[in-house]
Amino acid sequence: MSYAPGQTVGPFFHLGLPFEGGNLLVPAGYPDAVRLHGRVLDGEGTPVPDALIELWQAGPDGRVPRATGSIRRDGFTFTGWGRAQTDGDGHYWFSTLTPGPAEPGRRPFFAVTIFARGLTDRLFTRAYLPGSEPDGLLDGLEPERRATLITTREQRGLLFDIHLQGEGETVFLSYPRQAR
Repeated sequence: MSYAPGQTVGPFFHLGLPFEGGNLLVPAGYPDAVRLHGRVLDGEGTPVPDALIELWQAGPDGRVPRATGSIRRDGFTFTGWGRAQTDGDGHYWFSTLTPGPAEPGRRPFFAVTIFARGLTDRLFTRAYLPGSEPDGLLDGLEPERRATLITTREQRGLLFDIHLQGEGETVFLSYPRQAR
């Protein structure tokens, strides 16, 4: 059996992955809409202009939506999934709802997947809401590492910058089935 060298996951996203309204889990003017936004930065702190971010989340009631057709954007069906491309300055944004805790007493979070040039596979992380609720993942991290997974509340919504490596690198997760 021979093995071919791996290929990186980008920078070709603009050819077919983004779709109109992909970052609108709910319309921007929707009641209770919140803006989750930030930048994707490389190891030197330089913005990554061609990354793709996917967002998966529970609804405000803490339940994961089970509606089929996640790409559907009909203006009222919340599917809990979206996709946003970074702009020339590495910015991305989603219009969504604030997730509720998936388990009572646990901290709510957004599940985030990052695709970017130079990566040999997608990266997984979480963007937690600020708070003091317990969480097994957060509680097992050193405070400075934990901070890379917590959004910041600001007037425009929730800020979550993603640092692919280097100082302040975001904590990334691996899953057993992810290994090849």
